Amino acid sequence: MNKYVKYGLLVVVALGAFYAIARVLKTNSKPAELYETEKPSKQTIVNRVVATGKVIPKEEVDIKPQISGIIDKIYLEEGAKVNAGDLIAVIKVVPNEQSLNQAQGRVRNAEIALGNAEIEYNRNKTLFDRGVISNQQFNDIQTTYEQAKQEVENARADYQIIRRGSAGGSSSANTNIRATVTGTILEIPVEEGDQVIQSNNFNDGTTIATIADLGQMIFEGQVDEAEVGKLEIGMPLKITLGAIQDQEFEADLQFIAPKGVEEEGAVQFRIEGSVSLDSAHFIRAGYSANASLVLSQKDSVLAVKEAWLQFDNETEKPYVEVKTGENEYERRDIETGISDGIFVEVLSGVTEEDEIKIWNKTEPMSSDES
Repeated sequence: MNKYVKYGLLVVVALGAFYAIARVLKTNSKPAELYETEKPSKQTIVNRVVATGKVIPKEEVDIKPQISGIIDKIYLEEGAKVNAGDLIAVIKVVPNEQSLNQAQGRVRNAEIALGNAEIEYNRNKTLFDRGVISNQQFNDIQTTYEQAKQEVENARADYQIIRRGSAGGSSSANTNIRATVTGTILEIPVEEGDQVIQSNNFNDGTTIATIADLGQMIFEGQVDEAEVGKLEIGMPLKITLGAIQDQEFEADLQFIAPKGVEEEGAVQFRIEGSVSLDSAHFIRAGYSANASLVLSQKDSVLAVKEAWLQFDNETEKPYVEVKTGENEYERRDIETGISDGIFVEVLSGVTEEDEIKIWNKTEPMSSDES
């Protein structure tokens, strides 16, 4: 190989090595990291708890039949406003064959007993009129006769109730399903032709309709066990509804459950609050809602963002890094107050003039350094 070619290759290699060394020195001479800084500011900090839930009527009344049968006619629809006593539906009675036979037998027995009592009464009345028996004896026989007549009436009435659902077509017949309270019909879960079961000591019975007063609503929600200890009865609530945007309703906390329920590994406690409604909005039962409870509030206090905080590995106490020069920072231990999750109150450690390091805000590398 020509010696001039060798010398040329050596020069090229030497220049390349020199350029690489110069670039490394230039990179090492720059600051390792450059951070942005911000100063503390005055903030209004509100520490609040948000409970999720729904708005429901304060009281719901289930209307149930007093006799079993089949829905013959439904007169009202869901959403209708009713007064106590309004007719909702009528039931057609389907009598039980055994009960019907027993009622018929009771009527027959009562009629036989009445016949015997009548014969005895007529015979003794003649003797009483002649003065053969005493007044006391006749009174006892007369009482027995009157009781026999009453027993026949009772047996016949019971037979009619079992057969038709009422005795003598009374306006308060068990077949007439009427509203027991004033309000709005929320639900009618049955249809004409459905079979229903009467309410008794052993069965709740079939619900014909559910009625509630939509003018008296409550918020029902849940809060985590970590927050429930901070709540007190009477605390004000701010209710926001998913169906009504940009509108808040006032409420008062009225109930905190004494027992929690575990849901997805967290213990939740039920709370209730009475909601103050206005005439401008119609609130439907079951609207999803959030309730905001203010635990504490401080106005115009010195605060920093929680993202700026660091914590000591041993003491776990908070501190920040304050700028003292070009890319130079010193640690400052601080004492914190209330927090809203974004800003935290600073009681001591920094002033409004201090520039605090913002983590993860480095200067981007230029294209010739990449």
